[in-house]
Amino acid sequence: CGLACWRCRWLLPLLLGLAIIMGIIALAGRGWLESESEPYVQQASLWESCTRGEEDLNWNCESLMDYGWGRAAAATYLVGFVILVICFALAVIAFSIEILRFNFVRGIGGLLFVVAAFQIIGLVIYPVKFTEDIPLTGDNMFSWAYGFGWASTVVVIGCAFFFCCLPNWEDEVLGNIKPTYYYSSPERAPYLN
Repeated sequence: CGLACWRCRWLLPLLLGLAIIMGIIALAGRGWLESESEPYVQQASLWESCTRGEEDLNWNCESLMDYGWGRAAAATYLVGFVILVICFALAVIAFSIEILRFNFVRGIGGLLFVVAAFQIIGLVIYPVKFTEDIPLTGDNMFSWAYGFGWASTVVVIGCAFFFCCLPNWEDEVLGNIKPTYYYSSPERAPYLN
């Protein structure tokens, strides 16, 4: 799909939608930290940490919102997620309305860099402070939901670069450039006969 492909304009909003889905999984998932092997005695989300005894079936959970770093990690990731949703809505508007399309695409790219900064701050605060303040039992690993948080952030960073650079190719995307044909006469290129 070339730059002038009319349908390709929806790839960036589609990628932002994918980042939103991964962000929702990260916000709702209970797999930020989990026991690496049996017995599974510890698991945590962005919001709480749960432990249980080896023979116990019930999880004993404590809120991470009781810690300042827990509130900071949740707030920064959540603020980044809300701005991401706003950027998605702006991108859909920008690519739907011809007049507005390239007027604020760079602004969306700048906002996406802000999203990435907020999400990275939350994703770095969480493991550093969690391992300092919460007693860990057994072998643990930062797991799938935490990975979805990082995946969302990586997609946001990539989209930010594309949104910032896209106005440089406005004419190509809109199809406003005439194609260049290379033709040489038979006298100038006798080997073509």
